[in-house]
Amino acid sequence: MARRPAPHPLHRTALAAAALGAIASLPHLAWAQAEPAKKDAADNQVTVVEVTAQGRKQEVLQVPISIQLVGAEQIAKLGSVNIAEVSAFVPGLQIDATEPTQPNFTLRGLGTADFGIGTDSPVGVYVNGVYTGKTGGAMLNFNDIKRVEVLKGPQGTLFGRNSAGGAISVVTNDPTGTFAASGLLRMGNQATLHTEAMVNQPLGDDWAVRFSSVTQRREGWTTNETTGLRAGQDNAWGARLALGWHPAGATSAVLSWEHEDLDQRPRPVWSLSPVTPVFPSADADGHIDTSGFVDPRKQPLRNDVENGRENRLFDGLTLRIEHDLGFGTFSSLTAWRHFTTENLQDNDGTANIASRLSTGNFEKNTSWQQEFRLAGNNATVDWLVGLGLSGEDAKQTSQINTTTDSLDTLFGHAPILSDPPFPPFHTLSQVALLGGQPGINLLGQRWQEGMNNTGDYKAYALFGDAIWHLGAQTNLTTGIRFTRDEKKFSWYNPLRSAPGLDAQLAVLPDLFAQMAAAGALDPDTAAQLTGLAQGLQFSNLEFTNAEWATAPVYKKTSWTNVSPRLVIDHHFDKDTMVFGSVTRGYQAGGFNSVSTDVNGGNFDPETVTNYEIGMKGRLAGTGLSYGASLFHYLFKNLQTITLFHPVDGSIPYYGVTVSDVQATGADLEAQWQLSKDFRLFGSAELIDQTYKAQRNPPPGANDLTGQPYGTPSTSLTAGFDVQWGLGDGNLSWSMQGSYLSATRCNDDSESQGSCLKAPGFRVGEARQRVDTRLGWEAGSKQWGVALVVNNLFDKQYVQFLSNLSSPVGSPYYAGLTEPRHIQLEVKIKL
Repeated sequence: MARRPAPHPLHRTALAAAALGAIASLPHLAWAQAEPAKKDAADNQVTVVEVTAQGRKQEVLQVPISIQLVGAEQIAKLGSVNIAEVSAFVPGLQIDATEPTQPNFTLRGLGTADFGIGTDSPVGVYVNGVYTGKTGGAMLNFNDIKRVEVLKGPQGTLFGRNSAGGAISVVTNDPTGTFAASGLLRMGNQATLHTEAMVNQPLGDDWAVRFSSVTQRREGWTTNETTGLRAGQDNAWGARLALGWHPAGATSAVLSWEHEDLDQRPRPVWSLSPVTPVFPSADADGHIDTSGFVDPRKQPLRNDVENGRENRLFDGLTLRIEHDLGFGTFSSLTAWRHFTTENLQDNDGTANIASRLSTGNFEKNTSWQQEFRLAGNNATVDWLVGLGLSGEDAKQTSQINTTTDSLDTLFGHAPILSDPPFPPFHTLSQVALLGGQPGINLLGQRWQEGMNNTGDYKAYALFGDAIWHLGAQTNLTTGIRFTRDEKKFSWYNPLRSAPGLDAQLAVLPDLFAQMAAAGALDPDTAAQLTGLAQGLQFSNLEFTNAEWATAPVYKKTSWTNVSPRLVIDHHFDKDTMVFGSVTRGYQAGGFNSVSTDVNGGNFDPETVTNYEIGMKGRLAGTGLSYGASLFHYLFKNLQTITLFHPVDGSIPYYGVTVSDVQATGADLEAQWQLSKDFRLFGSAELIDQTYKAQRNPPPGANDLTGQPYGTPSTSLTAGFDVQWGLGDGNLSWSMQGSYLSATRCNDDSESQGSCLKAPGFRVGEARQRVDTRLGWEAGSKQWGVALVVNNLFDKQYVQFLSNLSSPVGSPYYAGLTEPRHIQLEVKIKL
């Protein structure tokens, strides 16, 4: 699809500045004031932070949920652009955002690698209470961010849609009654340019408007030798406009619009084989000979995808209304989201036409959400009831692109057409040459297949939550959610597209007949060659369901669920709380979007039951706050789309595996404000996650019952903030490090690419990262400068491995984590 030329980020900044100036020229009138940060009355070193994790405004240390909070200040110190860049410092949370239009979220070991629109993720992502889905709208860049709340364990009662494994709640700033304006510029290596701008303007006594914009541009951290272009690129800009109404009466409202435009080159990948095509041998246990593999971190990048790109256009509207009824507060949340995405990337890591493979993902999605809540409290209970409705209209095309040279590699190695195998396109071209037709060359021709899916989804929910005050120090929380999901899905896999090839295949039957008549071919051989040519002309290789080849085939189903939660918390004093909970989570069923199974590859609903005990508090007068919890969960009917490779080396296919997974673990967090100028902090998660049962291992696969699921057992982070006076301002230094232990391997880890040992490197090894920031801010807080360094010690790891390209002779391709990133920052604030 043709894209308009993108304006340069500096031009966007100029436009934003003009808009800011126009708004700033309006009169500064009084309005509702922004809430200042609160200090604990008994311990003025401890900042009291309020969150809305339970649908109510509460101090974070009083919320009986395992929750990690990342505030705007910490995000700024890390130089983080989006949630993924924060995740390294949230133990238990892992986000792969190498493809921002197809991110992968995992929390406490629960996530999904499925890229299709037929399923949802067990980790729900919400922006200002609006569910974002798992693909195009889930990984937007931060824009005027206030905080990120990471809630661990099932959150279905209050958050609802597909938060069985946990929820990530992103909260942005609303308009306030005080004029404010700010700007930020970062420039650094890799030709980085990051800008932020914001203005907040009261409009009379009752109204205020807030506009913000952000751009993120980076040319990349490696060079593709095939094209000469940089890879690992960022190129996105976004804007947010919010209008707030807060009269003196009982009603208030905020209407906001969000937009993001992303248009960049796709993620880079490296082949582990220096020469392709190659088919490494395997031992009796199926372990591949890795002696010929090379460390991708030391290899040049050679990607040859044609017209490779990743882009997204996103728009969203949200209306939030609150009305005080006296006995309670009524609130309404209305949201609409629309995005289109394209992601066409290299999937072999080579520049060899005989091993060429690329995939494309093209989506168009429109969703809406309406939620009503009524909440109140009295001496006995804090209560909340609600009704939620949502709908989604999704369209997706999953595309495979290759060449006849690569297909000859496939057919020449695997007994798909015959045994022994042979390369059909080379063979037919040679026969045509013998027949006096040197112009017929079937090699070098494009071959494209696609699966087209549509999804029409509706969801309805009733929920209630009550915090019962059993005494001055004890509370009992009961909650329940009734959910109904209705899904209609379709598959359509039309005949592959290969116009250049078909034009030549079409003339071969007549040529072979002429050669047989002339005695150059015997009639049986001519008939076989004719059948081969016609078979190649009228058949697919990957998406092969004949029932779906002529028109879309639809399937409709629905599910209902009841998810309760029970929590008890006891306060020994105002600074110490213990709690225990039993919660259920639910994830709607769905469909395998790339299945060729005649039954459609359905997913049944998945459920999780989580048991948790914990303790939160602070030591008065010391500045020390802490939190700890122990958890155990059983996730039933966990269904995963897995790429299976037939033992004969033929074409891989995507199948559904069903298993029960259990985990036991602990979350720990502490913060020590030694003085107003010095803070230490740290958090950790320990987890033992295993397969409890595997119900349908495919033929020839391993039974993984009792084996590790793959989640690393340890993740932790620690750091410090310190500041001291310097001149007419303050010098600050912060440093934060993270550690993620090695992937816990099982019998299938190597075949799926999550664990692999090779000369010079290991996939799934332990990871470390350190970020630091050194800055100076004027005493007026109106301007400041800083040096931000991400990945200070330049640690680089193999982030993922895929064997999708193994049938065309590239056994594995890999993606890498990013190298060190250095930026200089200037900020202003009015």
